Amino acid sequence: MSDQSQSDQHELTEAELAAIEEKYDEGSATRAVGPTTGQILRAISLLFALYHFITAGFGLPADHWHMGWHLAGLFILTYALFPIIGSRSLFAYKVSAFRIGNIPLYDLVFMALGVASALYVGLAWRGIPSLGIEEQTFRMGNPNNYDVFFGVVIILLVLDIARRTLGWVLPLIICVFISYALLGQYFPGLLKHPGVNFKTFVSSMYFPQEGIFGVTLWVVSTIVFHFVLFGVIAQRTGLGQLFIDNATILAGRYTGGPAKVSVVSSAFFGTISGSSVANTVSTGALTIPNMKRLGYPGHFAGGVEAASSAGGQITPPIMGAAAFIMAEFLELPYTTIVIAAIFPALLHYVGVFTVVHLMARKLDLKGLTKEQLPKLAAVWREGWANIVPLIGLLVVLFSGYTPFMSAFCGISLAVVAGMSRLREPPTLIYAAAFIAFVLWKFSDGGFDLTMTAILCASAAVATLNPQTRIRIPEMAASMELGVKYALAVGAASAAVGIVVGVINTTGIGFRIGFMVTQGAGNLASDLYGFMSLGGLFELFTVQDLQLFISLVFIAIACILMGAGIPTTALYIMLVSVAQPALAQLGVPPIASHMFVLYYGVVSEITPPVCTSAYAAAAIANSNPFRTGLSAFSLGLGKVVAPMAFVYAPVLLFVSSTGFDLWEFTYTASSCIAGVIALSTSVVGYWLTPMGRASRILMAVSGLIFVAPSLTADLIALIIASPVILSQLIARRSMAEST
Repeated sequence: MSDQSQSDQHELTEAELAAIEEKYDEGSATRAVGPTTGQILRAISLLFALYHFITAGFGLPADHWHMGWHLAGLFILTYALFPIIGSRSLFAYKVSAFRIGNIPLYDLVFMALGVASALYVGLAWRGIPSLGIEEQTFRMGNPNNYDVFFGVVIILLVLDIARRTLGWVLPLIICVFISYALLGQYFPGLLKHPGVNFKTFVSSMYFPQEGIFGVTLWVVSTIVFHFVLFGVIAQRTGLGQLFIDNATILAGRYTGGPAKVSVVSSAFFGTISGSSVANTVSTGALTIPNMKRLGYPGHFAGGVEAASSAGGQITPPIMGAAAFIMAEFLELPYTTIVIAAIFPALLHYVGVFTVVHLMARKLDLKGLTKEQLPKLAAVWREGWANIVPLIGLLVVLFSGYTPFMSAFCGISLAVVAGMSRLREPPTLIYAAAFIAFVLWKFSDGGFDLTMTAILCASAAVATLNPQTRIRIPEMAASMELGVKYALAVGAASAAVGIVVGVINTTGIGFRIGFMVTQGAGNLASDLYGFMSLGGLFELFTVQDLQLFISLVFIAIACILMGAGIPTTALYIMLVSVAQPALAQLGVPPIASHMFVLYYGVVSEITPPVCTSAYAAAAIANSNPFRTGLSAFSLGLGKVVAPMAFVYAPVLLFVSSTGFDLWEFTYTASSCIAGVIALSTSVVGYWLTPMGRASRILMAVSGLIFVAPSLTADLIALIIASPVILSQLIARRSMAEST
């Protein structure tokens, strides 16, 4: 066997996988600290996790205190773990008089200032007469010197922790918005405005309701963090492995089995994961080597995993936690968002699955043998209890309780499933504590009788878990990891709050929206004259062209702005900037919000910045850029889906335009046909290999199929007909020759 083959067959260790995740997920790489400092930070992480866990179940403090404590924890842990720049030398352990536990003194100063500025809002809320500070109500728009000082500090430090955890892209975008707010009088044309007074700006960005202490930080500190924590704990207790095993049983036996396992397992894993990179590393460690052993090229194997894992961010019910923020913005029930996301997510996975299947047919790759497949009975006999926490979480969530209460119950059941065993009576304390909580909520009117019975039964059943129980140090490590994963999301959400504040203060969202629609309208008028041959015939109206061009402009902007930013923060920023333009074009609100979310997630598999694809390339030992191109081509379903549901909101089930079963069935079939046609073009194979001309025709027909109209479908069929006929003839000739 050659050296290259040996490296391809090398099974990556846990340490190597962790190193890959740290390299391509900027929020995962942290500096080494001293033993004592490490213990202190571990204790702070656990307190941070326990605070959020307890408040989710027993009640939240006032918003300004809750967000203040969350932000204070972010400042402590970020400045302790992330160096000022990403230099390799600054991550290493060094002994110096200017460092305490390897944390530089300047970072300790920043840490102290950050904590003080985060807690000052709560401390001064009712006023501090001894310092001459009035109640917060009287200081809105007229901040005192303390307000201005701590406001400037928190703005600068929030940008800094976002930069340390995510890189320069997000802070630079936010700095542009800050400049626009303060220097509006110097901007040209429609963007010009009088400019916001500096003190007023600081007050708006600092005080609650908008800016840093606005809805973005509230949702992340109250909901998103809890689901990140649940995902990590559930994976640690065995739910992730249960997903992979069942995906292997479902898809492993078929043509190109391991690649289909990647698609299915990533879809399952996406229900609990808030990170595409973490999803890629977790499932890719198994699926990518299996795909390569079967015969898939390395770049394609990595692309399959990256595209599938990125799809987890749009897969209900969690959707990278963006579903909860979308529900908050749209003021709709969470269940409405989940229902709306079902078909678009399905369309994405249809596209990936089709490409995988056709590539396997093209390369004549077989599935796994019966001996290689896990045994269904053995998998469920060993791991059945790991599904209980997810079921409990979803039952609470879809029964109308708050997301953070559902997360509390999910985390509690995950702890019970992992740590309580009926055969070890002392460990039943965890199950007993949760049952006592449920009964207390029932007595207080918080849970009805049915929910109380379901949760108590779930806790009792989880104690029958046959797997080896998890010890306290292991569970503590899982919680610590969950906190670490949440740092980048928390920092980004606090920083993106500035963008939301600037948009609310200046109205730039509507200005940009008008500019986009106006520019698209001018271009549409010119194109209409050309495409209609001076008005001789009308294939598209000016309004149709204006909407399409606007959608393309906004999609490109979403992909460019989304480079390397977590899903939740990315969605918040994009919807604040891009959604007003879509609203002006008459796009229903839920469709416009889904549109920007989808194209933001597409950025994770779009070269040159495609972190999920680069992580997959490291596992596959393949060219990163080529892997990124493969991931993008595999994710074409996710690329075209937003266009489809903007033109046909019926695909979202719950759009304000109403739902019609026949219209949905027809439109969905047309979109699926379009995605399949695009997939054949990507692979260059359907029934037999396809030439370049056939691939171009299928690509064009696929794009037209996605347009939801009978005329478009007929045109697409006419374009695809020569390819379909030639494929059928070639297939018959091959059959006769054999």
